[in-house]
Amino acid sequence: MCFRFNELEGGGRVIQVYTGNGKGKTTAAIGLAIRAAGAGFNVYIGQFAKGKCYNEIKALKKIGKIKVEQFGRRCFIKSSPEKIDVQMALSGLKRVNEIISAGKYRVVILDEINIAVKLKLIPLKGLMELIKHTPGNIELVLTGRYAHPKIKQSADLISEVKERKHYYAKGVKARRGIEF
Repeated sequence: MCFRFNELEGGGRVIQVYTGNGKGKTTAAIGLAIRAAGAGFNVYIGQFAKGKCYNEIKALKKIGKIKVEQFGRRCFIKSSPEKIDVQMALSGLKRVNEIISAGKYRVVILDEINIAVKLKLIPLKGLMELIKHTPGNIELVLTGRYAHPKIKQSADLISEVKERKHYYAKGVKARRGIEF
């Protein structure tokens, strides 16, 4: 049996932040995207500092209500960002501002945006302006480790994913279909 719930009362925008050093922030955001698409909402996912065709991207492309764009060449696990990475991230921030202004999407997810701020790919001020100008009918989700205190302050919901134990410590490599 499916239940019908009302939209958020009060009509104000909701800012969600998924942060912390544990595994599952992007996965949680994708789960929300699928739920929202199931409710008939258009969903936009902008991935920062990511440029590979991960398996979740392949799956999301099959869902008509979800659009994904990437603004990166690769993840920065073992190297530092380069000038082109900054340019791509800034281009992504501009694109997200256009997406939000157009009002076509009910849910906007900015995956790894906290990392983009931490690595100075985009300025904190630019993200704070985007948050400030997000209309009340948009659910804005920001993921990634190291969420800045100002971002946390602007949030209505913060989920912190904390690593307690991880199989990487035992030498288990990233696995297709599980980590990517």
